Amino acid sequence: MRNKPSYALTSVDNALRLVQLLRDQGRLRVTDAAAELDVAPSTAHRLLGMLVYRGFAIQDDARAYVPGPALGAAPAQLDWTRQLRDAALPHLELLANRTGETTNLMIRIGVQVRFLASVESAKVLRVGSRQGTVLPARTTSAGKAMLADLRPEKLAALYQGSTAALGDEVMPAPEFDRFTAELALIRRQGYALNNQQTEDAVVACGTVVREPGGAPAAGISVSMPAGRFVPTDLPELVRHLQLAAAGIGRDIVGLDLANSG
Repeated sequence: MRNKPSYALTSVDNALRLVQLLRDQGRLRVTDAAAELDVAPSTAHRLLGMLVYRGFAIQDDARAYVPGPALGAAPAQLDWTRQLRDAALPHLELLANRTGETTNLMIRIGVQVRFLASVESAKVLRVGSRQGTVLPARTTSAGKAMLADLRPEKLAALYQGSTAALGDEVMPAPEFDRFTAELALIRRQGYALNNQQTEDAVVACGTVVREPGGAPAAGISVSMPAGRFVPTDLPELVRHLQLAAAGIGRDIVGLDLANSG
């Protein structure tokens, strides 16, 4: 029998109860959540908003809340992610200083990316930290950059084979053909863009961090409000990104990297 902790925090308990409700019921409205928790609708709305922010919920077309990608994400089970994060953070900080924008480190697990670290921009209007967030790889900039490195048969297995059920619906053939063409371009140019594909009014540019042998170990990105994205500045942004990726690559020499993605 589990006893309720004497130091229980009501807000934390309510958020965890909402996670359980989403897991078990699959769909929640604000009024349902408020009734279940016996709180005001405004409180339930704020709690659900935090779950959306952290990827545990998303809103459907009817504005109800359904489980988000983080709720179904299995543990990464990679014991080197902390070492990777520690090696990358100085480079993310330098990249944030050089670009004036928020920088991120992520790894790919199957068809998802997990954000291991973020360094926020110092500007008042900025993209917030994505640390801990789980998103579809095919819509994020660094996720696309990492997918572009895959062999065609591996990519097909992820998005058209049985493993597509791990986080994405099976991609129809015409859409898959367009996606592989986009990845071919990304592979040639060495970076990928996410122009408001994962979040309205947010643009990101990402590239791959490579192990000493050349295999992709992770991805990094620079995220900014769409209003500050200037296409003519893209070459300079990519240059800073690739310098940071190369620096991280040098600093992970000796780590036992074995990405299961």
